[in-house]
Amino acid sequence: MPHPTDTAIEAEIVAKGLTAPRVTPGRVAVLMARVQFKFHVEGTSTFCRHAFLDGDFFLATGHSACVSKENFDAELGRKIAQDNVVKPTGDKLWELEGYALRERLRQFYLGA
Repeated sequence: MPHPTDTAIEAEIVAKGLTAPRVTPGRVAVLMARVQFKFHVEGTSTFCRHAFLDGDFFLATGHSACVSKENFDAELGRKIAQDNVVKPTGDKLWELEGYALRERLRQFYLGA
């Protein structure tokens, strides 16, 4: 699901009639749906060790930690670790898609 700020910015771009090629929140959402998360627990820390696009292209990592082992809950740790990795994963997808679009436009304008 797109970040609310991304959705608001896209709505403003559309409202202003800006029509040049761009990366959209919808495109990033489609890619985010293809992201797979790999987890590992060490003591009272839960690591989302890897967020992979299509299972093999590394994007980001995240973690959660519990101070007291009596409060540790693996399911909750996994949820928090995944929540903590979603934004950097999305940010990386925006960056990669922006670069890819720039390269396609450069090739187009160069006539290659």
